Amino acid sequence: MKTPMTYRLGLIVNPVAGLGGAAGLHGSDAPEVRAEALARGAVPRAGARTAAALGELGGVGNFEVLTCAGAMGECAAEEAGLRPRVVYRSQGPETSPADTAAAAQTLVESGVDLLLFAGGDGTARDLCRALGERRQPVLGIPAGVKIHSAVYAVSPIAAGALAARMVRGEAVELHPGEVRDLDEAARRDGNLRTRYFGELWVPDAGSLLQQVKGAVAASDPQGELEALVDEWIETQVPGRRYLVGPGSTTRALLDRLGLRGSVLGFDLLCDGALLARDLYAAQIQDAVAQAPLTLVLSPTAPQGHLIGRGNQQLTPEVLRALGLHQIQVLATPGKLAALRGRPLRIDSGDAELDRDFARHVEVIVGYGQRVLYPVGNPEYAP
Repeated sequence: MKTPMTYRLGLIVNPVAGLGGAAGLHGSDAPEVRAEALARGAVPRAGARTAAALGELGGVGNFEVLTCAGAMGECAAEEAGLRPRVVYRSQGPETSPADTAAAAQTLVESGVDLLLFAGGDGTARDLCRALGERRQPVLGIPAGVKIHSAVYAVSPIAAGALAARMVRGEAVELHPGEVRDLDEAARRDGNLRTRYFGELWVPDAGSLLQQVKGAVAASDPQGELEALVDEWIETQVPGRRYLVGPGSTTRALLDRLGLRGSVLGFDLLCDGALLARDLYAAQIQDAVAQAPLTLVLSPTAPQGHLIGRGNQQLTPEVLRALGLHQIQVLATPGKLAALRGRPLRIDSGDAELDRDFARHVEVIVGYGQRVLYPVGNPEYAP
């Protein structure tokens, strides 16, 4: 009897991906940023998110995991109950983009069928440079602060489910996914804009793969955004504190009030005044403990993420202290239309909390206009 071929799953983890998120540092690329994140109490999360993804592979078929030593993959695979084969070791105590590139080259040369990697847009850029024009199938486990690229699954569980399909030998079409990252020059000028850096070949899995993030709100008819801002300002409760999250839609609220808020962070307002700017997780939790407040968010489009993309300051601890009923969602009709019927998504890093989230949320869409919009993570469905 012919022995089935062993599927080779390559694995790379960027151990510091997402470290700056809860700390409100909007990235984790520079050593000094990572040091500051740790000083603010940040905890590495890429390994745990990778282990959650790999947990979906239990008993799916004949496969082996080829990976990097220690925190670059080995630890996460073992946490998931797998026995990985280490084929790459980093050259120093801290991993670097050069390690990501070298590991990718080693894994590809080892003949992996799918290269699974955990990180954010910076990690995707490193892989894009390393792989060049190769049509190597890759799939990202979302673990970074900034995730604009269309090479990631919508959640770690979704990444594992898609990898399991491929291990089982199910037919999956490959297509080029854009690798994008924030335009840092534009961000310094107060603008949210992304740049195109290249493409990676990713499996097409419909709702399991996230869409490329774009500045949808900027292309909405200006009247829609102005009507939404009018509604929000007129319905503020006097004396109530509002924690306004990142994004171009929420940025319009601050602009109307004449406030200089942060571009990518959380700002605390009360009665039209700015109380605190660019708060990180521990500061938000302190603010919640002092008095009730309302969290103001707008989903990414066309991805549809409400929590878990660019707002990792909202840790599970913060969300539980705040209360899920204290979240106010804003989106213009154009932004909701860009979702094409897909539900809003929650990826807090806590599966129980994600499941507890309301199945529908009220969304302010214009002046005197509100709709109930579905929230759902299909990978958690019973």
